[in-house]
Amino acid sequence: MKVTLRQRLKGEKISLYLEYYSNGKRQYEYLNLYLTPDPEKGKLTNAVKEENKKILALAETIRSKRHLEIQNSTYDFHDKEKLKTYFIMYMEALAEKRKDSKGNYGNWDSTIKHLKKYCPRDIQFNQINKAFVDGFRDYLLKDASTKTKKAISTNTKYSYFNKFRAALKQAVRDGILKTNPAEMVEGLPQGEPVREFLTLDELKTLAKTECKNELMKRAFIFACLTGLRFSDIQKLKWSEMQQSTELGHYIRFVQQKTKGSETLPISDEAYNLLGEKGKPTDPVFPDLIYSDSRNADLYRWMIKAGIEKHITFHCARHTYATLQLTLGTDIFTVSKLLGHRHLKTTQIYANVIDEKKTVAANKINIGL
Repeated sequence: MKVTLRQRLKGEKISLYLEYYSNGKRQYEYLNLYLTPDPEKGKLTNAVKEENKKILALAETIRSKRHLEIQNSTYDFHDKEKLKTYFIMYMEALAEKRKDSKGNYGNWDSTIKHLKKYCPRDIQFNQINKAFVDGFRDYLLKDASTKTKKAISTNTKYSYFNKFRAALKQAVRDGILKTNPAEMVEGLPQGEPVREFLTLDELKTLAKTECKNELMKRAFIFACLTGLRFSDIQKLKWSEMQQSTELGHYIRFVQQKTKGSETLPISDEAYNLLGEKGKPTDPVFPDLIYSDSRNADLYRWMIKAGIEKHITFHCARHTYATLQLTLGTDIFTVSKLLGHRHLKTTQIYANVIDEKKTVAANKINIGL
């Protein structure tokens, strides 16, 4: 059997996938890896070229691994009868259906890796019972760790166990299991997520501090002033930047994460960060990519500004939400501005503000 690495233009990215050809039949495996195309040869920056090179090398590594697995007869194309018999194989098939969602697929893939540590040999559906579910729950609570042997977080345990339970629930829907043994087992608790953010004074200082990566700086400050995720800023087109008498400057876009259509008013200050207007189909922030070098530039910029917090690009969204609430915007409006589906998601930021108020109140001490 021949395994070939292929490329296919998907939207504005080049999707990488494997093609398996055997006995006159083709099968495909999409790798969830994407290259940045070069529509005008020679126009890509060195950083983008280097990123493309690394992604291609990773894809080739996967291709070579698949070739060896097939030679050693360890790779299976999800035989339908086996899927009805073996649980981990079934769960892997469910994960494959989520390949288009990088974050979701990553969680399913990590859950399966931990499941294999708990149960090295695949287990048949007729062997799954309450004791097996309890065992995996205890493994996540007491034994699960990262590659560096650090205990995984409470929220990660919560997420993995929910993926495991979701697979069992789907097996019931598919008629493989008559009952779901996970229904008899208590779920794992969800921890309070830590959301780091910048204060208004820190943001003002940061804006005045020089950054080696000017594109990244503008994009980060823009995110702090709009609450947009990196993925939405990266794909932002000039056609989505609009203006009206009622709203002023606003963005009409579809959220990458939720696929929801949003209308987001933005300030003149945020709009002025965008620079010279391009063609409707041009990206507002051209050549903005996620990379280790960009993260390093962000880290050095924070240090230069005297900010010692662990700030990632996504902290810009947290900064926007926290500042809006701090400055008196009601939680319902903030929820709409962030594009949250549920108010309880926004409530997390309100809890942060309440904690800050408590700390501030206790600062006044006259020694009574």
